[in-house]
Amino acid sequence: MKQGLDIVAIGGGTGLSTLLRGLKTYVGDPGKWSISSLSAIVTVTDEGGSSGELRRDFGMLPPGDIRNCIVALAEEEQLLSQVFNYRFEAEGPLKGHSLGNLLLTAMTDITGSFDNAILAASNILAIRGAIFPSTLSDVRLHATLEDGAELVGEVAISGSYLGDRRRTPRDHARIVHLSIDPPDAPPVSGAIDAIAAADMILVGPGSLYTSVLPNLLIKGLADALRASKALRVYVCNVMTQPGETGGYSAEQHLAAIIEHAGLVVDVMIMNGRRPSEHILANYAKEQAYPVPFDVNAVRELGVTPFFGDIIAEGDYVRHDSRALADTIFRLYDRYGRTRERMRRNEG
Repeated sequence: MKQGLDIVAIGGGTGLSTLLRGLKTYVGDPGKWSISSLSAIVTVTDEGGSSGELRRDFGMLPPGDIRNCIVALAEEEQLLSQVFNYRFEAEGPLKGHSLGNLLLTAMTDITGSFDNAILAASNILAIRGAIFPSTLSDVRLHATLEDGAELVGEVAISGSYLGDRRRTPRDHARIVHLSIDPPDAPPVSGAIDAIAAADMILVGPGSLYTSVLPNLLIKGLADALRASKALRVYVCNVMTQPGETGGYSAEQHLAAIIEHAGLVVDVMIMNGRRPSEHILANYAKEQAYPVPFDVNAVRELGVTPFFGDIIAEGDYVRHDSRALADTIFRLYDRYGRTRERMRRNEG
């Protein structure tokens, strides 16, 4: 009999790697909360910085978000993080590139494909999970704005790249629709198989229009999510993001997902603790604020709200890996066990 849950996490950026970092400690753990298999499905639309340059120069998919997930799932994360995230600073052709991105580029050439490179790197580093790009097609994002203007590409949508991994939001109207080119990009078969076998599927956290939705715009992935009998959970962002979700409430984040992909989640996790005022003051200077919520509006969208104390504070507010993992398991204990019994009875 299988021990533990089969979990799939979907997203990109730092949000997905933060989530994976908290979950990996439960992989193979015989305790109360145990993960049998952990899979990450990662967006491949990044066009900025080192990933963007390698994408343009070598005609490969952007490796940055994949690299972050490999590091997050690695056994020896502390040392590997230093090595894989080492960024060349000296003037020259390598300036701004991370060593991990270059290694994945080399392994793509050696193994013959990007997915083979991910598998090889994962095996060498003995990561505690499986990583799949959402598609192997060369996809670009297209955003239609409220004023009728259009933005093409991840950088144009999220902001301009400054060279130090920070982004300055562009002053543009609210995004009303997101699409990908080509629109019929097929999903990776391993990702579909993981969704079909999952007990729980986690969407987010991460930038709504450049980390979360790009995966859900892959038609085969969205179809698989809608058909899934797993407990499907959306982890909402803690803070609004200028340039993407300025002024958005939690229910507006959720509504955007439903408008683009249908009802692909059952429960939404939201932060239940207000960040410190001095941190909020710093965010306000960048026109970013805590994501407000209306639990009745969430329920009206067909989704159950669930709260947790899931943040860590430093210079910025981030999801806390361990606290988020604990909240996810508490959620499954409350809502997933009944679904699990129903699936066993159907089988």
